[in-house]
Amino acid sequence: MPRFSVIVPAYKVQAYLQESLDSVLTQSYTDLELIAVDDCSPDACGSIIDGYAARDPRVTAVHLPHNTGPGPARNAGVARATGDYLIFLDGDDTLAPGGLQAIADRLKATGSPDVLVYDYARTYWSGETVRNQLADRLSEEGPASFRIADRPALLGLLAVAWNKAYRREFTERSGLAFPPGYYQDIPWSYPALLTAGSIAVLDRVCVHYRQRRTGSLLTTTSRRHLDLSGQYDRLFAFLGEHPELDRWRPLLYRRMADHHSRLLALPGRLPRGARAEFFREARARLRRHRARGAAPAPAVRARHALMRLGTPRTYGAVAALYRAALRGRARARAAWAAVRSGLLLLHYRLQRRLPLRPELAVFSAYWHGGYACNPAAIEEKLRELAPRIRTAWICGPAHDATVPAATARLRPDTLAYWTALARAKYLVTNVNFDRGLRKRPGQVLLQTQHGTPLKRVGLDLLDRPAATPTGDFAGLLRGADQWDYLLSANRHSTLVWEKALPARYTTLEYGYPRNDVFHRAGAAEVLEIRERLGIPPGTTAILYAPTHRDYRRSRPDEPDFEKVLRDLGPRFTILARAHHTYGGPFGRDPHPRLVDVSDHPSVEELCLASDALVTDYSSLMFDYAALDRPIVIHADDWEAYEAARGTYFDLRSCPPGAIAKTEDELVDIFATGHWQGSRSAQLRAAFRARFCTYDDGHAAERVVRRVFLDQSAGLPAFVPPEERRPAPAAPAASVTAPSQRRGPRDYDRLSLD
Repeated sequence: MPRFSVIVPAYKVQAYLQESLDSVLTQSYTDLELIAVDDCSPDACGSIIDGYAARDPRVTAVHLPHNTGPGPARNAGVARATGDYLIFLDGDDTLAPGGLQAIADRLKATGSPDVLVYDYARTYWSGETVRNQLADRLSEEGPASFRIADRPALLGLLAVAWNKAYRREFTERSGLAFPPGYYQDIPWSYPALLTAGSIAVLDRVCVHYRQRRTGSLLTTTSRRHLDLSGQYDRLFAFLGEHPELDRWRPLLYRRMADHHSRLLALPGRLPRGARAEFFREARARLRRHRARGAAPAPAVRARHALMRLGTPRTYGAVAALYRAALRGRARARAAWAAVRSGLLLLHYRLQRRLPLRPELAVFSAYWHGGYACNPAAIEEKLRELAPRIRTAWICGPAHDATVPAATARLRPDTLAYWTALARAKYLVTNVNFDRGLRKRPGQVLLQTQHGTPLKRVGLDLLDRPAATPTGDFAGLLRGADQWDYLLSANRHSTLVWEKALPARYTTLEYGYPRNDVFHRAGAAEVLEIRERLGIPPGTTAILYAPTHRDYRRSRPDEPDFEKVLRDLGPRFTILARAHHTYGGPFGRDPHPRLVDVSDHPSVEELCLASDALVTDYSSLMFDYAALDRPIVIHADDWEAYEAARGTYFDLRSCPPGAIAKTEDELVDIFATGHWQGSRSAQLRAAFRARFCTYDDGHAAERVVRRVFLDQSAGLPAFVPPEERRPAPAAPAASVTAPSQRRGPRDYDRLSLD
């Protein structure tokens, strides 16, 4: 008996079915059976299913003699299921990698509940992925399992079958079955939650819900949307058979009323001749199943009453007036935004006529994000060396906690913000300030940048429009024309910036202030950060930090962390940090030795906490090299990256350490110990000599003394590389001596090819 029976009905999804089936069969958790039901599909779905059944004994092919719809097709799959739990997946959706393992682990941790509710993300044809907006209702805090009365908010989630795992014994005992017609999930999903003796939740995306460009079955224009009323009839008939559930009538009545009114409001769902009929059906159901006690907002209550008591013509007229009011309100908001923008611009121009404030410095990083990067290191050193200069940091409320208490906070696009930009003598950023900024005489603008450029930047992207963040090169150069100083980490960066962003600024080749902490931190601080991150003592922590890809919209495929950790064994922990352009965490289920640090505010702390860096083409490698700790390049798409974005040198010819082209090679580098071997040290030493010339722990002091204190001479001398003592790595578990799977000669080839 398998743990899971995954049931996949298929009808006219031949373009997506293979991906859906593969997402099940390639799960790391393999104790499953896959029941694929061909709902008499006129395309190739049947033959695709037969092919999978012939290749994999876990696949059962079911062919229905005529098209029945998703509900009866699922019933046909349930009839053949033998697993402990039922999981439903539509033929154009996919299971997220590691999803079944996460579900299995959560079921075990919560005592095998009747129903486990997990999360989903919508995946759009454009490549965008958006998590369910009600994900907060799946918080795992509190009791491991419960009844629906303890968490009634779960009834507000999308009423579908495929975001839950059901204990098969429970569904058989409850007599649950899918009806025919559209919206067949309603009479299944609500009764399952209402009658379950135990429910648990899993706060993890386990299903990718495909949003097809041509729409799904429920987004087409069809009279079959009239099925909605009949499905709610079935739901309320179920309630009638279970008087102990009568308390839920008001809530479900409101759900029904909302569902009908939303469908009426959606254009293109109902044929023109069916709208009046649908309204009459909705009105009849609202009258028949009316339940007192529901207390929605007044506007919602009025809409429900109008649907229950009015006529299609009256409802349509009121709805049209309401839509017109919404459009008017939107136009009013747009007009106010334009007026507000004009007033702020006028305020800025007036403030520019007032004297500068010579003891005010304004800082920003990453488009007004949190306290980070070179500006943060400079701001901290400025408060130490020149306390008379007041500092302010531009950020939104979400980043307030990252800003030191001694530093004032400025909200973007406010009166105080524009006043500061107009009157502060010093302006510091690692990207660009507002395009409306016009630096006035006497102001000093310091551009710190935020990484050593491996990929092409600025004017060097003129012939690569696909990789260009903006086509406004004239605006880019106007911004550069306002810089007084450009901070450079090394000679390579200096040569790149002065050619790619030519302007009259003065280049300060001082090193990166954000890396000063690497020479200031001690062993105790490293251990404290590791403990705070939850890194198991005695393990080797690998920081995995890839960059983004210009040639693709979606997130690049990451390694199979579970497999990598299994192959490496218990002595290794992975700190996984997704690039900020991909919107946060990786979305994988937490593994005991996988720590998702995508939202951690300080990448410098992550570097200090780790024992080695694995990256692809991220500029983080140049900063990490200042720590003199091992770096491994995982470059499985160098040719595509080079073709799309372009680079200033071939990383493969002078890497900071070993290069892995595949996941197996990556595992092998760590398993054999070559990641910290002599060849790796030689490569890293050459890399440090080229790119870490000035990163000696005193970069911020040089910047402050030169820019803010006007001390051109007497700046801290550069510490020779051989005399530097970067922060020590934490004591780690002993690493197995290099195995015989790859000899030194093979390793040299791996590093340099």
